[in-house]
Amino acid sequence: MSQDFWLQNYDAACRMAQEIAENIHERNRLQRTGGNPAKLNMTLRASLQKLKQNIAQLRDTLNRAAAKRQIMQAEADRRQNLVDDLATRETRLNASFKGDITEAEPARSSLMTGGNGSGPAVNPWLINEPEETRGLGFGEIKHQQQQIIEVQDAGLDALAAVISRQKQMGQDIGNELEEQNEIIDDLTQLVDKTDSRIKNETHRVRLLETKSASCGMWVVIVLLLIAIIVVAAWQK
Repeated sequence: MSQDFWLQNYDAACRMAQEIAENIHERNRLQRTGGNPAKLNMTLRASLQKLKQNIAQLRDTLNRAAAKRQIMQAEADRRQNLVDDLATRETRLNASFKGDITEAEPARSSLMTGGNGSGPAVNPWLINEPEETRGLGFGEIKHQQQQIIEVQDAGLDALAAVISRQKQMGQDIGNELEEQNEIIDDLTQLVDKTDSRIKNETHRVRLLETKSASCGMWVVIVLLLIAIIVVAAWQK
C-alpha cells in the first residue's frame, strides 16, 4: 500500500463530506424557499452511502497495512484517529440529513442533531461561515466569489500595467546610460589624443630650446675668438 495513495483517498473522502454538508444546506434552503429538494435528496443519499463505503475501505486498507507493518505504529494510530473522526462526521451528516427531511430546517449553524436528542448541535462545516455569505444560496455565493475574482483580476491587471511601465522606464534608462557611456568613451579618446599631441609639442619645444642654447654658445665662442684676434693684431 502506498502511503500517498491512502492519504489521497482520505482527502477525497473529506472533500466528499464537505460537499455533502454544503448540499444539506442547499437542500434546507430549497425547503425554506418552497423549492423542490427531491433531486438533491437523491444525490445526498447516494453521496452518504458512497462516503460510508469509502470510510470502510480506508479502515480496511489501514488495518491491512498496519498488520503487514507497511507503516509505523505511530503513523497507523494517527491515521486511525483520522478515520474515526471522519466516521463521526459521516454519522452526524446522516443524522442531519434524515432529521431535516421530516422536520423544519434548523439554524444554519445547527444542521446536525445533538447527542442528547433535545436539539440541534453545531455543524462543524458551517460554524466558521463568514457574515458575507450567511443567508445566501450557492448560486449567490458563487456569483459573489466571481465578483471578488474579477476585482482581484482587475487589481492584477493594474499591477501588471505598472510593472510594464516600470520595465519600459528601466529600458529607457538603460538606453540613456549606454548613450552616455558612448559619449564618455568618445571624450576619453579625444582627451587621450589631445594629451598625446601636447606631449609631442612639448618634446619639440624642448628640442628647439636645446638647439637654441647650442647656437647661442657658438655665437659667444666666435665672438670671443674674433675679439682675441683683434687684440692680438692691435698689439703688433
